[in-house]
Amino acid sequence: MSNTDSFIDEVTEEVQRDKLYAVLRKYGWIGIVAVVGIVGGAAYNEWSKSKAEAAAQANGDAITAALTSADDDAAARAEALGAAGITGAARIVSDMVRAGELHAAGDTTGAIAALAPYTVDATLDAIYRDLAVLKTTMIGADEIAPEDRIAQLAGIASPGAPYRLLAEEQIATAQVELGDVEAAVSGFRAISQDVEATEALRRRSLQMIVALGADPTAE
Repeated sequence: MSNTDSFIDEVTEEVQRDKLYAVLRKYGWIGIVAVVGIVGGAAYNEWSKSKAEAAAQANGDAITAALTSADDDAAARAEALGAAGITGAARIVSDMVRAGELHAAGDTTGAIAALAPYTVDATLDAIYRDLAVLKTTMIGADEIAPEDRIAQLAGIASPGAPYRLLAEEQIATAQVELGDVEAAVSGFRAISQDVEATEALRRRSLQMIVALGADPTAE
């Protein structure tokens, strides 16, 4: 290679380096921002997870403390749950447990009131909203007319609903109260033959069919 060729190669490499440095000076900040974003995002995710775990632990401890604060006094446990300062999704669970404690203490009206906000919250996940409706109709069985309970339960007894079969069981029970034995037997029989029904639910349904004077083996 001649000196001229060597000189040209050196100049070419220098020009390429200058271009590279110019590009880095102009756009290098993008790479830096990307790296910072990745590292920052990972750190934020870890912090968020840690915060969520700490909150869940605190809520769990608060619920446990409230439930063990008065072993033989349902009213005191309900009051303790209400004053525990539980937040987030755990508040829903806490209020449902509190409703059960209020009902056990004889305060059915208070129990229904504790569940009421969740039964009408369209933004709430169905697993919570439907459970609130189901618990309301069960807790309020002595205060809510059977036809009203059937109307409430019909909304959570649709195919695919999380508590469909339990809702159907309560509907059939309300039909018995109304004297509509034929509809009740039909409902219990459908539950007993449903492939999604648990063994305990099938057994209860068959017992109800027998108690209503019908043949549990009939189609």
